[in-house]
Amino acid sequence: MNLLSIFNIIPLGEGFGFNDNILETNIINLAAVVGIVVFFVGKNFSIVLENRQQTILNNLREADQRASEALEKYNQAKKQLEFAEKKANEIRQEGTLKASQEKENCFNQYKLDLLRLEEYKQETLQFYQQKAFQQIYVSIVSRALGEVKQKFNKPLSEQFHATINNFVIARLTEYSP
Repeated sequence: MNLLSIFNIIPLGEGFGFNDNILETNIINLAAVVGIVVFFVGKNFSIVLENRQQTILNNLREADQRASEALEKYNQAKKQLEFAEKKANEIRQEGTLKASQEKENCFNQYKLDLLRLEEYKQETLQFYQQKAFQQIYVSIVSRALGEVKQKFNKPLSEQFHATINNFVIARLTEYSP
């Protein structure tokens, strides 16, 4: 259809007035509104859509960056956890080793203490044994001296004098300087 045929459809000379045909009025109004909206708003709408697209792309880039940072932090945390577990195992093994060494040291110290106590016991027994022997020796010597003293206090018989004199003479004759 061309532009002239549109003029043939529209009756001439009627002029401007109120069009009460709803179908014609709506189609014309809609066409005019759509045309105006497309003409004026279309460029702005495409700019808004481009801005929105850029915003969405920026948000996606930021989300990817945050995801990579989170993944990096996760990997670091995982490494730290592995290191901490390794350190905990080392500490546990070291603690077990030190505990066994301490147990062995305590056992050895216990043996040494027992040996020292046994030596002390033997020394104490020897000391008291020697003390007892010395007391018995002193008692025997003092009793013997007491008996000798009693014999000296008694008048000596002639036979006893002769025995002692013979003994002393025998000893002196054996003596050679």
